[in-house]
Amino acid sequence: MFASCAQLSPRLRVRWTLREAANAIDVGLEAAVGSEYYMAFGWADPARNVSMIGADVAVAGFTEEGLPFADDYFVTKYSECLLRGDGGAEGVCPDTFYDRRNGSTAGDASVNNTRLVYGHRRDGVSFVRFSRPLASPDKRYDVAVNATREMTVIWAIGLLRQPDLLRPYYLPLNHGAPAGTAYGFLTLNVSAATNGCPGPLDAEDKEDQGRITAERQTPLVVTTGPALHYPNPPNPEKVLYINKKEAPLLKVERGVPVTFSVEAGHDVPLYITSDAVGGNATARNMSEIIYAGSPTAEGVPATPTELVWLPDRNTPDLVYYQSLYDPKMGWKIQVVDGGLSDMYNNSVLLDDQQVTFFWTLSGDSINIAARGEKKSGYIAIGFGGAMVNSYAYVGWVDSNGKGHVNSYWIDGKDGMSVHETHENLTYKRCRSENGVIIFEFTRPLTPSCSGRVECKNIIDPSTPLKVIWAMGSQWSSGRLSVKNMHSVTSNRPVRILLLSGLAEAVEDLRPVLAVHGFMMFVAWGLLLPGGIVAARYLKHVKGDLWFQAHTYLQYSGLAVMFMGVLFAVAELRGFSFKSTHAKIGAIAFTFTCMQPVNAYLRPHQAENGEILSRNRITWEYLHTYTGRTALVAAVTALFTGLQHLGHRYGSKTIKGLTCGLVVWVVSAVLVVAYLEYMKVKRRRDGVDGLMHKFVLGNTEEDDSVDLLQSDRFDSKMDSGSPGSMEVQLEPLKG
Repeated sequence: MFASCAQLSPRLRVRWTLREAANAIDVGLEAAVGSEYYMAFGWADPARNVSMIGADVAVAGFTEEGLPFADDYFVTKYSECLLRGDGGAEGVCPDTFYDRRNGSTAGDASVNNTRLVYGHRRDGVSFVRFSRPLASPDKRYDVAVNATREMTVIWAIGLLRQPDLLRPYYLPLNHGAPAGTAYGFLTLNVSAATNGCPGPLDAEDKEDQGRITAERQTPLVVTTGPALHYPNPPNPEKVLYINKKEAPLLKVERGVPVTFSVEAGHDVPLYITSDAVGGNATARNMSEIIYAGSPTAEGVPATPTELVWLPDRNTPDLVYYQSLYDPKMGWKIQVVDGGLSDMYNNSVLLDDQQVTFFWTLSGDSINIAARGEKKSGYIAIGFGGAMVNSYAYVGWVDSNGKGHVNSYWIDGKDGMSVHETHENLTYKRCRSENGVIIFEFTRPLTPSCSGRVECKNIIDPSTPLKVIWAMGSQWSSGRLSVKNMHSVTSNRPVRILLLSGLAEAVEDLRPVLAVHGFMMFVAWGLLLPGGIVAARYLKHVKGDLWFQAHTYLQYSGLAVMFMGVLFAVAELRGFSFKSTHAKIGAIAFTFTCMQPVNAYLRPHQAENGEILSRNRITWEYLHTYTGRTALVAAVTALFTGLQHLGHRYGSKTIKGLTCGLVVWVVSAVLVVAYLEYMKVKRRRDGVDGLMHKFVLGNTEEDDSVDLLQSDRFDSKMDSGSPGSMEVQLEPLKG
């Protein structure tokens, strides 16, 4: 396929065919690397001698979907591609990045002169073929290739950063390895035919040939078969097969149960071990850890044995499945953290649904994880209402592929205001999966320190925790700069109830809550107190006006209160009595609902001359004090409701409402005091007579006597009482 080939490193080859008449050269890059690696090859700037700065290179590799790509890149700095604030770029960037201000795009042929021809991956080896012009019309970012003279070429292999919102291109990370291993220089004359590539390029890890991902509730059938392509020779003649594949690489997720259906024979019990050789390695490896399996985990196709293994967050990234008796029959198990929802008891999507927050409460500590839903260079989560004055945790992966998790205190909006702290974080873990950052850590609920700012970072599971997030393209330890500033942030914090697993966004007062509060104020600030006032202070008015006003106002208030409760239930998606406001409101609601039932079951008022029954006296006490208790509880519920909203939406929003309610209550107390004074005055002047008594009655019976007053036991038949009268009845004469 190619006229020439050169061995650039033990893992990388370049093949080429010169088509000078067509002003083109076809290049093929072949590397024994994983699918997550890039291959870079190009020509150095002749004016700079041996240097990567100013080099024109093609970066090739495979996308997440397994499709090949090859793009034209230009090197301006020994760093990853970074976007400047003025719209420019620096580092190892696509040519189109440098020309974005002129409107160029990824497919702009005038800038991106590298054209993909073909690509594949086989047996762990990547191969990508592309063509490029010898003399490009792009004089700014392309180096002209002289087909008849020797020129310096550069090459590199390394991990590939997947596209994200900030940089929608496949970008090479720093190779981070010695010269000659991951990068290098070579003097090459493309017109001189050469063949420096003896034999095929062989990959040590042929992961593409046999890889199985365990699925929930899908058994993995374990059998035995001949060793044809065992990945770790020397090996016995018989090895383990999983789902009819010879010793495949098995990928499992933490928190997801893995079910094996063992049918390998009675002499091949299966077990999961930390030892790469297996075969009951404890005798020679005292540090071996057995995660699952035993001598009983054996079976045949007719009577298979089921072995269930649950990897957890403490399971290492690499373990092995092996035979308990014979060594080197199995192979690797790659343990990943894809099953975060299974590893943690609770999870919520934070604001804008771009970051998922996971947590599990465990005694006096909390396990926390954060996962970006889109690709980025780092993820930060913070505890607080805003990034300023918050405790932040940042997870990122450096240029060498190593993950980091650090804690910070932020007291400003620039890089100098981000202060690294020394919180007691354990089980720290951070990784990038196709450009998506995932990090985990465990921390105590209450820091065991004093005198430092992080010692105040206390998590109370019974109190809502405000969580915010940010994403950016680059992070590093030590002093931060504008390069580390975030590019995407949450618009508002999310309040998380750690104990219940519920979350809600902190936002302006919701209409449904506003309606609930307004209805409760109408019911308990106007209607129900008005009914009580009518019954106590309007009895001196002739007729049954006081009773009609009392009845209509009470039932109207009761109806409005019911509607307000329904709005609260709708907002909470059910009944919840965890807050003080809800508990006091439930008390007020219960006592209020007792009043109409109480009124319906009241004993009849005694006829003139009869002694009042004990039931009637008990009823009057119950009715009066139940109503008063409900009123006190309801007013308390109004204040605790405003306090609850203050915790949720901020004190500034609720301050005016609280002041207004205080003024209203004080005004109501003054009005009641005045009415009480007038009532006492009328009583002294003898205006009320007995009509001032408070009794819930109806128009069919005389309930005008209030037995709760001190003179309720005065007998109307007592002839010695002032104002009493004796009447003698005589029969009429016909």
